[in-house]
Amino acid sequence: MTNIQYIKSVISTTDKNIEATLKLLSEDCTIPFISRYRKDQTGNLDEVIIEQIAKLSKQFDEIIKRKESVLKSIEEQGQLSAELKFKIEKSFDLQEIEDLYLPYKKKKKTKADVARENGLEPLAKIIMSQSNENIDFIASKYLNKNVANEDEALQGARDIIAEWINENIFIRKNLRRIFQRKAVIETKVVKKKAEEENAQKFKQYFDWAEPISKAPSHRLLAMLRAEAEGFVKLNVEIEKEEAIDFIEENVIKNARSESKPHLEMAINDSYKRLLEPAISNETLQEAKAKADKTAIDVFTNNLGQLLLALPLGEKRILAIDPGFRSGCKVVCLDEKGDLLYNETIYPHQPQNETAMAMKKIKSMVNAYNIEAISIGNGTASRETEFFIKKIAFDKPVQVFVVSEAGASVYSASKIARDEFPNYDVTVRGSVSIGRRLSDPLAELVKIDPKSIGVGQYQHDVDQTKLKEELDNTVVRCVNSVGININTASKSLLSYVSGIGEKMAENIVAYRSENGPFEDRKQIKKVPRLGEKAFQQAAAFIRIKDGKNPLDNSAVHPEAYGIVEKMAKDLGLKNNELIANKEKIALIKPENYITNDIGILGIKDILKELEKPGLDPRKAAKIFEFDANVKTIKDVRSGMILPGIVNNITAFGCFVDIGIKESGLVHISQLKEGFVSDVNEVVKLHQHVQVKVVEVDEERKRIQLTMIL
Repeated sequence: MTNIQYIKSVISTTDKNIEATLKLLSEDCTIPFISRYRKDQTGNLDEVIIEQIAKLSKQFDEIIKRKESVLKSIEEQGQLSAELKFKIEKSFDLQEIEDLYLPYKKKKKTKADVARENGLEPLAKIIMSQSNENIDFIASKYLNKNVANEDEALQGARDIIAEWINENIFIRKNLRRIFQRKAVIETKVVKKKAEEENAQKFKQYFDWAEPISKAPSHRLLAMLRAEAEGFVKLNVEIEKEEAIDFIEENVIKNARSESKPHLEMAINDSYKRLLEPAISNETLQEAKAKADKTAIDVFTNNLGQLLLALPLGEKRILAIDPGFRSGCKVVCLDEKGDLLYNETIYPHQPQNETAMAMKKIKSMVNAYNIEAISIGNGTASRETEFFIKKIAFDKPVQVFVVSEAGASVYSASKIARDEFPNYDVTVRGSVSIGRRLSDPLAELVKIDPKSIGVGQYQHDVDQTKLKEELDNTVVRCVNSVGININTASKSLLSYVSGIGEKMAENIVAYRSENGPFEDRKQIKKVPRLGEKAFQQAAAFIRIKDGKNPLDNSAVHPEAYGIVEKMAKDLGLKNNELIANKEKIALIKPENYITNDIGILGIKDILKELEKPGLDPRKAAKIFEFDANVKTIKDVRSGMILPGIVNNITAFGCFVDIGIKESGLVHISQLKEGFVSDVNEVVKLHQHVQVKVVEVDEERKRIQLTMIL
């Protein structure tokens, strides 16, 4: 099997498309660049498919590498037969390859190894042959200084047979299938830990059982966490009788043989000591991998929505990190997000300096020409929002409540310290709250995605895979929007196609020393930024008010000549063609196809010319919570409230109704009828109407429904 055949067994596309994609990837082209600017070569494959091809190609290489290692190991032992070599070379199933390797795998000395050393393998073969000979008499011939009697000889032979059964590929493969279909995951409470405070959140799993194939991702991960924290013991098993019956059917061929009792004992031992623990663990790990994937998919989906949340744009913003005793930290930011001023006000208890705080806010709004106010949604958020809305400003000022998630992580990070070395964490956190209103994407890329808090069980899943998927999501979002190279932070620049962390540092250093970039060609002057990096990055970088209007668009510099020819054919200059829908409509794409850019690329250029540099995100909207609901004590069953979706999980979504505690809308309560995927109904930050079903003040839980 070739790598293309392997990939094609999973992805439905042509050999030509896969081959072209692999070639581009081997040339160090990035996924955003390939999907956007090499559509004609790949047959218009999107980022998700290209990412899959890259992963499958890596998987194929890993399988080939593992097979080579296995073959080499068996050959060095002098055990590699032509038949075994053929089976290993033919297989592309890692589990099957490991099963084939199992008898030759270096491991600790087993009971079977000891029995072989004691010369009992011939006796094991006689028992396996299932002849009608007197087994006890034959066993007496194998006594020696290490084997004192017939019972010891027969036990050793059974140990060898148990290992043979364990290494039987057919038996292992079919037992796996039975486990996959019928295994039950059971939990039993650890009684001495049941009364601990932290144990109560796992109370549901103190005595729980369900088919592992039907256990939802969040439930399986919760059970595994409960086990990891020592509150329950977990077991995965099938009906032992079914497993034993299956093995006996495939091992015992002569029911009247004197060997039968010994084979039955060996089968029971093999299953209990070797097969069941191994396959049970495999089944659990396989289920865990699926649960991880579901949780990671939920997280990456949420992260993507959060990063592409509605930006307010370049406005002068007053940001507030609200608080009671410690006061509200206030900062004023200019259009670029630079800090102009900071102060602390105390409008709430215990100080209650409301009048003075109002005066200060009004003064700051006027002095710094503030256009919008951004309030963090943490402690004292609602009280601060009400306080701000009582101020009679001299001009209209928009008021927004934004998520504080991750702001404290950013404020204590090296990135924040480098940006604001002379300010403490409270000021840095307020700056983050303001900037994430202006441009959520540009600000949130500075924070470890795991700290943003839009997933489920993110600390329980495979951390390597989680990081890989989250990084891919950030890259996808950053490049789908494009970045202003003259204002972008090092963090934002590092996610641009072809740039990376070190190159981002060089760009920022060059910008600091030489001033703003005036055109895309100037980027090549950045130290160590060569032709390849320029090719991958240029079209994702925007230069506003630069020398060439195309530099503020997604048109790649390699296509500038095509645009010039289009304009010339219409008797126009470049800037007269851009955004001129009437003239663009006259252009026939097929007339401008080149060896490098085909019809799909030309059509993309025309779309971009119509709306150059258009941000795919819409503008931020003001949202009003119910003014009568300030704490959980104000929430009652039957109330219909406005809310904002602030987290999505596999089992439902959480909705911010303007108080500290978010309410849960279970997946069954999203809409009438069956819902298989929460994202089909709601998106992160979506404005929704919910009805309160139940309020549990003691546990601080609110059940909601969107079926009104």
